[in-house]
Amino acid sequence: MHTSLANLEDVGRFLIDLPQHSSELLVPDKDIVVTRAPGRLDVMGGIADYCGSLVLEATLSEATIAAIQKRGDDKIVLRSVGVSSDGLAERVNLPAPNIGSWTGYHAVRSGWELTPESSWAAYVAGCLATLVLEGRLSRGSQGLSVCIVGEVPLGSGVSSSASLEVAVMCGLNTLYDLNLSPLTIARFSQVTENHIVGAPCGIMDQITSAMGSSDSLLALRCQPHTIEGFVELPSGIRVVGINSNVKHSVGGSLYTDTRVACFMGHSIIVEHLRDLGQSEDPTSGYLCRLSPDDYLQLKHVLPTSMGGEDFLQKYGGTVDRATRVAPETVYKIRHCTEHPIFQNDRVEKFRLLLEDDGNLDERMSSAGELMYGSHWSYSERAGLGAPETDRIVDLVRERGVECGLYGVKITGGGSGGTVAVLCRTDTDEIIEEIAAKYQESIGISPQVLTGSSPGACEAGHLVTRL
Repeated sequence: MHTSLANLEDVGRFLIDLPQHSSELLVPDKDIVVTRAPGRLDVMGGIADYCGSLVLEATLSEATIAAIQKRGDDKIVLRSVGVSSDGLAERVNLPAPNIGSWTGYHAVRSGWELTPESSWAAYVAGCLATLVLEGRLSRGSQGLSVCIVGEVPLGSGVSSSASLEVAVMCGLNTLYDLNLSPLTIARFSQVTENHIVGAPCGIMDQITSAMGSSDSLLALRCQPHTIEGFVELPSGIRVVGINSNVKHSVGGSLYTDTRVACFMGHSIIVEHLRDLGQSEDPTSGYLCRLSPDDYLQLKHVLPTSMGGEDFLQKYGGTVDRATRVAPETVYKIRHCTEHPIFQNDRVEKFRLLLEDDGNLDERMSSAGELMYGSHWSYSERAGLGAPETDRIVDLVRERGVECGLYGVKITGGGSGGTVAVLCRTDTDEIIEEIAAKYQESIGISPQVLTGSSPGACEAGHLVTRL
C-alpha cells in the first residue's frame, strides 16, 4: 500500500462517505480496493497523439475514485455518485453471465444494450471485459460491485473517461493480483475506450492519468507510447485550466472525422511514395515522423477534400484500427493531415523553451505564441474549435503578457471543453476576472482548474472494509 493515496484529501472524504454511497452495493467484512486516477490537462500536443506526436500533459487535482469489491454472484453492479445531474443513471446492473461467452470486443459492446443514460457503465465493466479478452482474467471470474465518485468534469476535454478507466483498471489489477505494469494498465484502458466504448482516442490520456506526476509535464512520444521523462515548469510559472462548460465528446463525429482524415492523408502520402519507387513507409505508420519541410514537399498530392467512397475505391482503407472510412462522408484531408505535423513541431519547440535558461519572459512569450498557433490550427485545420473556447482565448490574449498571461489553447479533443493557460503563479485575480467576463458575455459559468496530483500508479491503492 502506498501512503500517498491515504494522504490525499479527496480519498479521505470518499472513505468517510463510502458507507452511504455504497448502501446495498458493498457488503461489510469483505475487502474493498480503493483507487484514484486524476484527470489531465493537455498543455501541448492534443489530438496529434494518434499520429505519433510528442505531447506534454499535466495531471489535475480533480480525480475519479473507485471502490471495487468481489461479489458472490454473477452480477456486475455499478454506482456512479452524482451523475444524475448530468442526465445519467446513477446505478446500472449488468449481467455477468455473458463473461463466459465473450468472443470479441464488438460482442461485448452490443451484448449489454446500454442506453445513453447508462452508457458510462461501458467504461467500467468494459475494463473487466478487456482483461478477459486479453487473457489476463479467466472467463469464470465472479461478479463485481463498483462505487465511483468523480470530480473530473464530464465532457470537458480533461479526460474524465480516462481517469474512470484507469481508476477501475488499477482496482481490478489489485483485486485479482494481476501484476500489470503501469503502461499495460494505460494500454488496456485505451483498448476499453477504443473497442468497447467505441471512442477513437489516442493513448495520451490514459498514460497521463496512470503515470503522470504532480506539478510537472509528462513528455510522451506517441509512437506508440514512449515516455521521454518529465518537464518541469520554470519557477513562478504554472498552467491553469478554464473549463468553458460546453460539453464535447471524443466519440463525436467531428473528432472522428478529423482522425479519419489524418489517416486517409497518411495513406495517400505512402501510396504516392510507393509510386515513386520508395518501397517502405518513411513514417513507419506515424504522420508526425514527417517534418513540416518534408510535408511541404508532399502537400500537393493531398486533395483538399475527398469522399469516403472514392477513397476506399482507390486506396482500400487506412492503417487505423480504431476508426473506419465512412463512404458517405466527405473528409477535409489536406488540412486535417497538416494539423498533427505542424502541431508536433510546435510541441518540440515548446519543450525546448521550457527547458532553456534564457530570459524567462521572452521564453514564456515565445511558448505562448506556440500555444496560440496550436489553438488556431485546432479550428482552422482540424475543424475542432468552438465559439466559447475562442472567447476565453480572446480574453486571455487581450490581457496578455503584461498581466502575466503568456498563451492559451484549447485542449484534448476540442469542440468545446477546456483551455490551458500558461501564466505566472500570481495571476489568480486576473484568471477570476477572465472567468467572470466569460460568464458575462456567454452566459455560462466556467470552472477554473488549478493544482496537480499524482498519477494512479504513483498514488497506489488502499484495501479497506466497511
